[in-house]
Amino acid sequence: MICGSNLLQSLIEQRPEKASLCGAGTANGALDTPERPNGKVYVRALDEGDACQRELQRAICRSVIRIAVNSPNIQSAMAEITETELAPVLRPLWLKALSAVQMNNLEYAVSLLQAVLKDEPAFLEGRIILRKCEIQIHSKAEKKKSLFTMSGGGMGVMKLASQARKDPAGTLPLIEKELEKDPTSDAANELLFDTAVKLDLLETAAFALETIRKHKPENVKLLHRLAEHYLSREMPSKATEVYNDIIKQAPTDSAAIKGAKDASARASMKKQRWDENTSMRDLMRDASANEELEKAARSGLTREQLEARRDNVIEKYNSDPNNIATAKELASLYEQLEDWSNAYTFFHWAHSLSNGDIALSTKSAQMRDRALEAELRALEVAVAADPDNVELAVQLAQNRSLRLAEQVAEAKARVDQNPTDPQLRFELGYALYRSGDHTAAIPHLQQATRNPHIRTKVLLLLGRTFRAKNMFDLAIKQLSDALADLHAMDGTKKEVLYEKGLIHHDMGDKAAALDAFKQIYEVDYGYRDVAERVESSYE
Repeated sequence: MICGSNLLQSLIEQRPEKASLCGAGTANGALDTPERPNGKVYVRALDEGDACQRELQRAICRSVIRIAVNSPNIQSAMAEITETELAPVLRPLWLKALSAVQMNNLEYAVSLLQAVLKDEPAFLEGRIILRKCEIQIHSKAEKKKSLFTMSGGGMGVMKLASQARKDPAGTLPLIEKELEKDPTSDAANELLFDTAVKLDLLETAAFALETIRKHKPENVKLLHRLAEHYLSREMPSKATEVYNDIIKQAPTDSAAIKGAKDASARASMKKQRWDENTSMRDLMRDASANEELEKAARSGLTREQLEARRDNVIEKYNSDPNNIATAKELASLYEQLEDWSNAYTFFHWAHSLSNGDIALSTKSAQMRDRALEAELRALEVAVAADPDNVELAVQLAQNRSLRLAEQVAEAKARVDQNPTDPQLRFELGYALYRSGDHTAAIPHLQQATRNPHIRTKVLLLLGRTFRAKNMFDLAIKQLSDALADLHAMDGTKKEVLYEKGLIHHDMGDKAAALDAFKQIYEVDYGYRDVAERVESSYE
């Protein structure tokens, strides 16, 4: 395989007319290229000449390299790079893009990131941020039903697929432009996967199908391809997770069931395997290095042990407040201690250090919710202990109202960012229901029924919502649909039957109400007040 300076030297020998334009030749005939890890070539422009000339030089160099990459005699292999490996000429564009993202100028950020990736397609972090920006833009456009919103796929992707077979490197920027129209397009992401594999950009390939896994989990065909991709890279744990997601969507998928078992077994074997060449000293050193992490992950510590560990980590944090690992560890300890306020503080700080880690953002929001709920519970206890205290009662009512309004606003913001996610629709519907806005809750709950994993609880909440609006016939319909999906008499079925009995009672249909309560009574005498309701009917 030809790579690095040898690749460019080979090109110059084949295409000498390009050498002077690229600035690749020097007085002694050596190549003028900067130091680059993993054998990657990035041609440095000549110092002399105006800006236009240097831009022309870079453009011609990219063209020559693209010809080489697609030459049948040269392997078209790349490798993902990190921000620190980004070429100096691209760093200003990258920093401008990050600044645009922070300022929520997403369209400008997209244009800058597209330019960076055109010159450096192996920059995975840039592609990830680009996709996040595109998804937010597309979600807003979809919500507004913009006439300019186009969907990816179709003939555009078909033409690009044909082109990618001949020129994978040159087609990659065009695929990104297609994804700009619809960043969660199944066809465009599959084409990005195939093209990235050809270029040996394996992390980029996985990222393409992970986008589908997150936003189009019902596409089990592409999820199968993702699982196979992980297996081919000896990543059985990842493959197991993907297979389990497939099974959630298609419980009878025999290939996924078998794949999950096989991948899980491979992951277990890989975890337990010792390298024959590893010495006992190496193993002891590794065990010592991991001891602290194992302690942090151990969930069986007493409160006193957790507090002692927290105090030790606080000392580490005070010596280096900008260490993200220490901030995360401290936040996790506060979470285990159920100190929600401090857990929120440090998860929030860790997120600010992480350059936008979504998992930390989610965790921070969860801790904030728990802290606010804890404050409400403390107020409720205080009011119960002092029921004549009017000031406390007013404060509790105000806090409840503000909390409900805040939950609605937060749920709306999440739906605005990802309007096609049924789970987020359910959370917004539930928040609206609790706030008393039943009419606004209905359309969100109806959209949430598309997710089979939460369908039953969505239908139950829809039934309660229609009942709150005195639309009893529609409420009964939702609960009957929920019961059709339930077979075993578990807690969920009891809850649905009980709600259905209450609605029949509200409608004056005592026979239907009694039938619902009797079904619970036959298996669970102590469930709520069903015994009293059933037995009183015989008196």
